[in-house]
Amino acid sequence: MSATTRTAAAALAAAGLAVTGAATASAAAPDTECMRAGISTLKDAGLLSAVAKDGLPVADAVALGVTPREGTDVSALPAVLPFSTVLADHRAGEDSLFVYPWCG
Repeated sequence: MSATTRTAAAALAAAGLAVTGAATASAAAPDTECMRAGISTLKDAGLLSAVAKDGLPVADAVALGVTPREGTDVSALPAVLPFSTVLADHRAGEDSLFVYPWCG
């Protein structure tokens, strides 16, 4: 995915829209296993209800081991990502904005 496409995807996330990977050529099935693992990680960290209500601060994600994928412009993202965006990014698989250590 090009840096331009990643920046566009980040802008969608910043607007609170679900990032589904539709902007890419990939038509892969959603990675629901990764999404479930992310939910479990938030639950184990005691953050699930707060994130579901208020969103996920990028700093908290980084503290859990999340890293931006190459080409992701983190400065274009809000400091707090809506929960729906976090879930959608997990489902995006290889087209996600971030690399999640709990996803294989």
